[in-house]
Amino acid sequence: MANIINFSDAAAIGLHSMMLIAKSNKPINAIQLSKKLGNSKHHIGKVLQRLVKDGLLTSYRGPRGGFSIAVDPKEVSLYDIYCSIEGKSHVKLCAPDSYICPVNKCVRKNLIKRLSDEFVSFMESQKLSEYL
Repeated sequence: MANIINFSDAAAIGLHSMMLIAKSNKPINAIQLSKKLGNSKHHIGKVLQRLVKDGLLTSYRGPRGGFSIAVDPKEVSLYDIYCSIEGKSHVKLCAPDSYICPVNKCVRKNLIKRLSDEFVSFMESQKLSEYL
């Protein structure tokens, strides 16, 4: 059976890494996160660089380097982290010139938009600090 809602590996890595890094009192590197999360250090590194670019993490080079939290966990929502990895959520509706529904009620617009709105609302309401 197919999953209705699924987080990409990158989004899951971003969320879990932010939680682990925010809990730590010293920088954590991609190798350490790889051991804890079971993902490739290269994939983790790519995901974390997006979070650095968006100002959610700070990165340090060198043998004692790694990543540390750059924001107050009370001020960042899970949706902020999600958007840094995946971009803002949007619902793609049918193009007006390819309308093929045989009825006047669109399941994509009504159901998918509602579920997407609920997902965004939930993720915005959840602060990183709640998961530490």
